[in-house]
Amino acid sequence: MGGERPTGPPPRRLTVGAYPRYVAGKLAGAAVSLLAVLVTSFFLFRMIPGDPVKFMTGRRPVSAEQIAVYRREFGLDLPLWQQFTEYCGKALTGDLGTSYQFRAPVVDKIGEALPNTLLLTGTAFVLYTALGVFLGTRSAWRHGRLGDRLHTGLALTLYSIPSFWLGLLLIIVLSVGVDPIPGLFPTGGMESGSEEGFARTVDIAHHLVLPVVTLVAVEYGQTLLVTRSALLDEMGGDYLTTARAKGLRDDLVRRRHAVPNALLPTVTLVFVNLGRTVAGVILVETVFSWPGLGGLFYQALSVPDLPLVQGLFFVFAAAVILMNTLADLLYPLFDPRVGR
Repeated sequence: MGGERPTGPPPRRLTVGAYPRYVAGKLAGAAVSLLAVLVTSFFLFRMIPGDPVKFMTGRRPVSAEQIAVYRREFGLDLPLWQQFTEYCGKALTGDLGTSYQFRAPVVDKIGEALPNTLLLTGTAFVLYTALGVFLGTRSAWRHGRLGDRLHTGLALTLYSIPSFWLGLLLIIVLSVGVDPIPGLFPTGGMESGSEEGFARTVDIAHHLVLPVVTLVAVEYGQTLLVTRSALLDEMGGDYLTTARAKGLRDDLVRRRHAVPNALLPTVTLVFVNLGRTVAGVILVETVFSWPGLGGLFYQALSVPDLPLVQGLFFVFAAAVILMNTLADLLYPLFDPRVGR
């Protein structure tokens, strides 16, 4: 009947006092996690074999006095506990130290490489999220058909492939070229260096293709599978049967009713993936010689450049923690029961 209302208890709403307490708890947890990362980054990378002083001297024979000067300059002559307290004190003020190999503040080196990483990860993130949601929706709505089996099978296969292996394979096939396929894309780097203006933009986009394809191919499967699973759970709902009984077209039922209600797990996954993609781009940037945070991290590990490694590790971990926290803070806005 047109005037009938659904029976049952009304939906629970997020109370005014509950959400601030929920937010405070999540922010406190994030702060503790960041502090734990700060402590872990200091001690973890001091177990890496290698002497930074030998790198700074170019592995040339030097006197004990010269070695002492280098150690004193970078604070390596101090007891470990004193190095730790100074590191934490400076980090809390935004000073992550000075890079051994670049002789520049770590914050400056991270600031130089960050835009390049955001260009790569941002482009890939938008593409694999849109592709995963679109294909996941279609697979669920056509559950059990050939297209569904092909999409889920391909998604599972690509999701299980290591990103560095896929990147190397794309370089061999599409950069070096395998008969009859010619080399179509650069083997690495971000730009040729000889272009200006709009031609430079096109050149960067040309270099961007293979690393973006690598990230999209590996990452879109998770979004597809989560979206598909959530939509399959919604498809048995009585409200969809009612919508169809009212004469609504099948695609309209899907777009207006089923998909919006099924996107809650996907929205959470989107924020988690955003932080994880920034942190997980190390291998892809290294394979394609992309001048971002991942390539800088690999370069710093080879020294080892302890301040730079520690700073980058903190940035990667902070990206994951902050995106997870943001997802937690937004979740009650979609489902008020979470923050009760």
